[in-house]
Amino acid sequence: MRLQNKTAFITGGNSGIGLETARLFIAEGARVAITGRNQATLDEAAKELGPNALALQADITDIAATQKAIETAVAKFGKLDVLFANAGIAGNTFLGKTTLEAFEQILRVNLTGVFFTIQSAESHLNEGASIILNGSVLSVLGMPGYAAYGATKAGVRAMARVLASELSPRNIRVNVVSPGATRTPIWGERMAGVEASMSRAIPLGRIGEASEVAKTVLFLASDDASNIQGAEIFVDGGVTSSPSGAPIYRQ
Repeated sequence: MRLQNKTAFITGGNSGIGLETARLFIAEGARVAITGRNQATLDEAAKELGPNALALQADITDIAATQKAIETAVAKFGKLDVLFANAGIAGNTFLGKTTLEAFEQILRVNLTGVFFTIQSAESHLNEGASIILNGSVLSVLGMPGYAAYGATKAGVRAMARVLASELSPRNIRVNVVSPGATRTPIWGERMAGVEASMSRAIPLGRIGEASEVAKTVLFLASDDASNIQGAEIFVDGGVTSSPSGAPIYRQ
């Protein structure tokens, strides 16, 4: 098992990609602490994941709460070998229609919260630990209405490269996984209405699954990626690398 006897901490681990990653990490031998804002879904996740999981309520924008959650996880499971900074929010910020509060909230969660999560965890990381940040294809696609979100995810990519430089002396790796359109509960009933049209713009012709992102996170967390540093892996069916291969462009 690739994470045998290792300890991982996952923000936003009570749903979607975070929960799927927690499942996979535990199956690969890890002890996993997850955080989230919703106590009900945290309780459900803890029950499903079993004794090698610890579910802690913490909002990523509450630096003190996140720090306390990290300290609680370390006290129970030991120092951290893996940190998956997964928590984030989306939201439209169309030019001319966006309030300062709405714009700054996305920045606080997706960028400031990520930095301070890593800062809070830094002293609790083992030598050779792996940090994975959750990015997005929208950091490069220029999707209308996503100025704040796209900016935060581009910032995450830049942050990862800076932190990789800072943490390399401790052999700590910092990398980014950037999903494309992925089937998660956050879509709700909307997915049924947009899946067919979205799939036509994806070279592989389909929406991604949370398990596919989780497997990439597992790779980056494991010793299989021991010489990968400051990288970004897109899990997007080819949207960013080969968009002209999408069904919508085929004869």
